[in-house]
Amino acid sequence: MRVYFIGIGGIGVSALAKYYLDKGHKVFGSDLVSSGITDDLKKRGAKIAVGRQKSENIKAGFNLVIFSPAVKQDNPELREARQKGIKCQSYPEALGELTKNNFTIAVTGTHGKSTTTCMLGLILQKAGLDPTVIVGTKLKEFGNSNYRGGKSKYLIVEACEHFESFLNYWPKIIVLTNIEEDHLDYYKNLNNIKRGFKKFISHLPQDGFLIINGDDKNAFVLAKSFKYKTKFYSLGQPENKKIKEVLKVPGSHNISNALAAFEAAKTLGVSNRMIFSALSEFRGSWRRFEEKIVKINKKNHKLIFDYGHHPTEIKATIEAAREKYPSKKIWCVFQPHQYQRTHFLFNDFVRVFRSAPADKIIITDIYDVAGREEKNIKKLTSSKRLTESIGKSSVFYIKTEEMAWKYLGENLKNGDVIIIMGAGDIYEVFSGLIKKS
Repeated sequence: MRVYFIGIGGIGVSALAKYYLDKGHKVFGSDLVSSGITDDLKKRGAKIAVGRQKSENIKAGFNLVIFSPAVKQDNPELREARQKGIKCQSYPEALGELTKNNFTIAVTGTHGKSTTTCMLGLILQKAGLDPTVIVGTKLKEFGNSNYRGGKSKYLIVEACEHFESFLNYWPKIIVLTNIEEDHLDYYKNLNNIKRGFKKFISHLPQDGFLIINGDDKNAFVLAKSFKYKTKFYSLGQPENKKIKEVLKVPGSHNISNALAAFEAAKTLGVSNRMIFSALSEFRGSWRRFEEKIVKINKKNHKLIFDYGHHPTEIKATIEAAREKYPSKKIWCVFQPHQYQRTHFLFNDFVRVFRSAPADKIIITDIYDVAGREEKNIKKLTSSKRLTESIGKSSVFYIKTEEMAWKYLGENLKNGDVIIIMGAGDIYEVFSGLIKKS
């Protein structure tokens, strides 16, 4: 089969492209810019057009076109594919087809999806269950990839709730980490979010299994409305102590993620000994408390890259850093992600940054997600306004990442810890700045 991917460089879409390559299909695709992900796909055999997406890229011989959810309906490649009568599916629709044909374990929730998916994938791999894993981050244990190809019936997927994408998936086991306000540009309020998760849980078959975070009120209450076999995990359970001993990534949120993976693996018959052994080898996933030593102005500093962009994630990451480095000075450079998220969760951002155990926090301009922002909200919300509302001298606004880098260079002391946080381009910007220094 010949499959074309529009937006092939996306973290989710690229994993699916690797799946098709792994199964022996011919893979083609396009993206606006080249990246490490597109370079990796080319090495695996994909043919990728980089730059402006053009209708002539779509050939009559293609059997299937899969497009990223970020691709607009008037995209010239998507339009051409439909005109040619080629089957077109969004990434969630295409992944949904795979979930129907495998024993699927879907990990969902507002936070912790990627890490829990990676932990569970690693456990099942070490236990010899040989799963296929499709996840929205890269894992060192999977060759620094967002995909692991397995030969068994088991498929582990990260099930994203945005746009109710997870309603395309039909798993045998659902792991629900938590339910909180997010993606309010789509859901509008928490009740709609709960309704979306409830619909997804109803996709389980009668003999399906539900694994729920008993510490999360919204998830706990929702689980009570179903009659599926249900396991609740909690930071209060006995395995917490052993997991805390073996886990190398810090923070109570990661212990919770590990407990979720523990219960899912137990459901599939994996022994406690094997689970603890696998978790002891987990080194963290890409941009989730990813630590590096960098030299800034000839001085060594611990740098932590983190994808956190929701108030709860920010709180968990800074607290984990303080737990790991109790006596170090901690700086945090945060790039807010999306005007709408910043606007809808404004008070939560204020609350979290006021109490965050960091010594200095720099907030840069909001990362503008093209095609997903409302103009009126952009007028109402800004990083400067957020900083002013926080009202602490240790929290201040610096317009760009480049300016923040310059400020750090002038003010860091040897041994300071720096957290670079956000889901936009802050990772790429700072990585480039570090290379130049």
